[in-house]
Amino acid sequence: MRRIALPAVAALLLALALTLAAPAGPAGAADGPAVRLSATQAGTGGSVTVNGTGWRPRTLLMMLVCGRATPDRGVIGGTNSCANGDGRAVTTDGDGRFSRRLPVTEPPVPCPCVVHVATVTGARAEADTVLEVAGHPVAPLPAERSAGRLAVLSDTRLTGSGGLLTWFGAPPDRTLVFTVGNTGTGAIENPVFQVGTAHGVFAPEWDERQWHGTLAPGKKAQIRLPVELSAGAHGDYTVTLKYAGRVLAEQPWGVGRPWGVTLFWILLCLVVPAALFRIGMGVVNRVRPRRPGRAGHRRRLPRPAAPSRPPRPAALSRLPRAAALLPLPRSRTSGPPTPPAGPADPTPTLPWFTPDSAPDGPAGRSSAPHDDSPTSPTTPTTKGPT
Repeated sequence: MRRIALPAVAALLLALALTLAAPAGPAGAADGPAVRLSATQAGTGGSVTVNGTGWRPRTLLMMLVCGRATPDRGVIGGTNSCANGDGRAVTTDGDGRFSRRLPVTEPPVPCPCVVHVATVTGARAEADTVLEVAGHPVAPLPAERSAGRLAVLSDTRLTGSGGLLTWFGAPPDRTLVFTVGNTGTGAIENPVFQVGTAHGVFAPEWDERQWHGTLAPGKKAQIRLPVELSAGAHGDYTVTLKYAGRVLAEQPWGVGRPWGVTLFWILLCLVVPAALFRIGMGVVNRVRPRRPGRAGHRRRLPRPAAPSRPPRPAALSRLPRAAALLPLPRSRTSGPPTPPAGPADPTPTLPWFTPDSAPDGPAGRSSAPHDDSPTSPTTPTTKGPT
């Protein structure tokens, strides 16, 4: 009996272990974010409870009812196919879970419909679950354009740098570089990508960029797409790459502040008031009346006329130029010279002539007085001892 009881106990313990391990299977398989509805069908005006698990802790999410979408193909047309006005925001808890009621409204496009949940900030993450909106029209999904499927094979990067004009507020621009591969069975010709730029938590602004070329199945290619922001943009931006309604990659972009614009406004605030002050002071100086005898406004006296030079004597004009440049002897007596009592002799007396050799006889002598009597000897006497 003991030999039979031991295998039975072992089999019972094994069955119990398998029973306890069975519920943990689905929870361990759900590694990524997932959503679950309290009801898979609801009419317009009703509501459903959306429960989510596997999300990042403390993350802001957006819940929308979208048409023309399936969990396999995603939301075709992006958020333009969703009822954006009746969406709800929710924040996950510390375990990455949430629960929030969502009103059911008709999307702008026909069903099939889904409840689309996506992150608002941080890394991109999204999940869809089927919702049947009662009374809303249903239309088949548009056929895929080709059997090709693009997948990003490398990390995206932004190349380029700003110049002097960007420092003064010109639009910043970069080039988004990435490598894609065709994982489908058909060729892809001239694919059209959507490049979106979002500032902070705001919705991205999308621009279409077409790559010219053909990508055969199993091939890869490096693609470069231009990205440009508006003039004066600065701060933290996120560049999002989308193809056929699917988000392929996201790249953060930190744009510096255009300090040249700030410097311009500072100089403008300093120069303009100074110029206005100078103009105002000039107008005041011209308008106000001038007061006589005011300090700082001295009357300018007229300059005295220069004395006229006496005419040059004719005798000096006949002399050599070197002799005419010799200085005249200065008078030893102070004060103005005494005019002669007699009539003025028109012939001047030159200092380098001796009294006996002066021109025109004794009338032109300028040396010391001496006796001119007839009795005086006419010949000079020799000086010295006799």
